[in-house]
Amino acid sequence: MTGMTSTARPFLNRRLAEFGTTIFAEMSALAVRTGSINLGQGFPDTDGPEEVREAAVRALRDGRGNQYPPGPGIPELRTAIASHQARRYGLAVDPDTEVLVTAGATEAIAATLLALLEPGDEVVALEPYYDSYAACIAMAGATRVPVTLRPDPEQARFRLDLDELRDAVTDRTRLLLVNTPHNPTGTVLTREELTAIAELAVERDLLVVTDEVYEHLVFDDAEHVPLATLPGMRERTVTIGSAGKTFSFTGWKVGWVTAAPGLVTAVRSAKQFLTYVSSGPFQYAVAEALALPDTYFDAFRADMLAKRDLLAAGLAEAGFSVYRPAGTYFVTTDIRPLGETDGFAFCRALPERAGVVAIPNAVFYDHREAGAPFVRFAFCKRTSVLEEAVTRLKALAG
Repeated sequence: MTGMTSTARPFLNRRLAEFGTTIFAEMSALAVRTGSINLGQGFPDTDGPEEVREAAVRALRDGRGNQYPPGPGIPELRTAIASHQARRYGLAVDPDTEVLVTAGATEAIAATLLALLEPGDEVVALEPYYDSYAACIAMAGATRVPVTLRPDPEQARFRLDLDELRDAVTDRTRLLLVNTPHNPTGTVLTREELTAIAELAVERDLLVVTDEVYEHLVFDDAEHVPLATLPGMRERTVTIGSAGKTFSFTGWKVGWVTAAPGLVTAVRSAKQFLTYVSSGPFQYAVAEALALPDTYFDAFRADMLAKRDLLAAGLAEAGFSVYRPAGTYFVTTDIRPLGETDGFAFCRALPERAGVVAIPNAVFYDHREAGAPFVRFAFCKRTSVLEEAVTRLKALAG
């Protein structure tokens, strides 16, 4: 053939060479192929509030958002986000200069890291972490420095070692990347832990990017404390939120950034060359969703709490060691009581063994050995689906 050149050089650049197809795509495809119950990927199997869905339909029919919305997001949604921050947390946010609407939280993370990092900068992130963190840090040419959340079997939670966090910060550290409530462990960082993080950021003059997409899913005595509310943090924190997890419309991909004007301007500079804009009609619907009364958020949390308890109890009966989450809609389990040590092998075999799909936590670690025996299950499903999954999983104990 003519006009073709041959090369042995890989097409994918070196920064992304370690990232193949995501584990979510692999396990979801496995669920379809085997007809298994998918408790792997974190998406609900029912839609959110009918009035919010109808608000999107109304916006479509009224011709609102069918063309490009404003780059920062429609004014109605930016105002609703600012009102939400004020009502919930006492944070005064200017909707015109301190709010940016994004294509979900994933784009918010990407745009923020691309905007704020220089090649060679170090990013300290809590491990295990949402898989896009590592990819976005790599795309920015920066270096990730993981600080591992350690399992505490007696307390059935994962804990942050603050001394380890402090030791991870060097002269090359540019920012801290914090996620609370934390995916995949379900840990909710305490006010004391967050205060220590804030003091470290101020002392070392660090930026902090905080992923708070599960802010409305905290259980028992846990409290969600936005880092931006702590002393010295308002001007150095980029807060990321999302409608998908709170209102169960994950396919709409509506997220946002709130931060001081200079930070928002920087993030917007990167975001405009990613999607530019997105989700026009859905932005109007999310603006209405954020104004829902507290009864919605209370009922949503209560429903997820009941589902957490159902799945956690079933997993314990099936023989797993269960880390009952204080937040999010994921349960992390230890498979060693089942005589297993390799989460990847366990999850790939589980559909055939029990007709259920889960995610191996090791995919969220740089230190794969630290996450090897842990497996994550999602409970954001219908109660009947969770009951059937529990029935199937109990076969493992037999």
